[in-house]
Amino acid sequence: MLNQLTYSLPEKLENAVQLKFDEWQKENKIARIWRQDASVWTNDDESKWLGWLNIVKTELNDLQKYRDFAEIGEDFSDIVLLGMGGSSLGPEVFSVTFGKKNFYILDSTVPAQIKTLESKIDLANTLFIVASKSGSTLEPNTFKQYFYERVSGLVGRENAGRQFAAITDPNSKMQKVAEQDNFRRIFFGNAEIGGRFSVLSVFGMIPASAMGIDVEDFLNRTSEMVSACKNDNPIENAGAVLGTILGVCQTSGRDKLTIFTSPEIHDVGAWLEQLIAESTGKDDIAIVPVDREMIQPPENYGDDRIFAYLKLEGESNEANEAKIAALEKSGQPVVRITLADKMNLGQEFFRWEFATAVAGAIMNINPFNQPDVEAAKIESKK
Repeated sequence: MLNQLTYSLPEKLENAVQLKFDEWQKENKIARIWRQDASVWTNDDESKWLGWLNIVKTELNDLQKYRDFAEIGEDFSDIVLLGMGGSSLGPEVFSVTFGKKNFYILDSTVPAQIKTLESKIDLANTLFIVASKSGSTLEPNTFKQYFYERVSGLVGRENAGRQFAAITDPNSKMQKVAEQDNFRRIFFGNAEIGGRFSVLSVFGMIPASAMGIDVEDFLNRTSEMVSACKNDNPIENAGAVLGTILGVCQTSGRDKLTIFTSPEIHDVGAWLEQLIAESTGKDDIAIVPVDREMIQPPENYGDDRIFAYLKLEGESNEANEAKIAALEKSGQPVVRITLADKMNLGQEFFRWEFATAVAGAIMNINPFNQPDVEAAKIESKK
């Protein structure tokens, strides 16, 4: 079952969105996205970063590795993912949403947090998943070295590698380290998928399988959204509708996206925040995501907002519903998304990735590069 999206826009925005739908259909832009045509955006290197478009099909054709790793995960009392940003936010959504109490994520170099994590796990019976696309990100490499030494002290260096798995892109520094230290498994990502678009690849699905989530079911459900995002008519395209609204709102001065969620799926907001902020925040323009804000009365908001409300089907929260309805009645743009259940989260991962790509095109930016992130990594190594 496909997650449902409805929206309410003030008349001026509605007219602008309809004009943009017409433009995109006339210029055949949906089909051009699927053909990986960089001219949809800035004609820079966008075509090199579109591997996420077909990753669901790719992973559905290679499910055995997930079944095998799920069995490995069952052999350990605790599982720890060592990663940052796009490598950790997706797994965090899974662990929080599905209540996986023995799955931990380390994405902080604060010594007290590392010690707190260490106090919660049985080091000799913990599976460590080191996740780094580039393999050169400082933090996961540091995490790996620390815990590898700690585990080696308990079980011997010759046995420590069986407690480690790596997720990285081919020919990375992390691959070499994993091979040198005899890691139990090495999973390779797609180098044409950026970190914040990687949740439906091994970077999200391997941790999910270790948690015991049915990856085959999850990806099969997600494939329904992938199909819905191939419709050449943007007004009937589940991702293009959202992306067009976001892009038109941004270019109309409504550059703050406020995200509300039902409690059961609240952590998806953090993933959305990174996807949208890093993808659109460049060239002195941006869509600024606002996550976990309490819903305010309409008079507390200006004309710089668009609101997205994600909830589970069947959820009853009359107070929130009334507050969202008040925002709609006041003329604020509101998008409502209803998930059939938690296993349909993958549909939203893909919908929002596709929507971000569409919004980026409307904003005349490259949504796939990350100049500030790369600059920060370079500075951190000095």
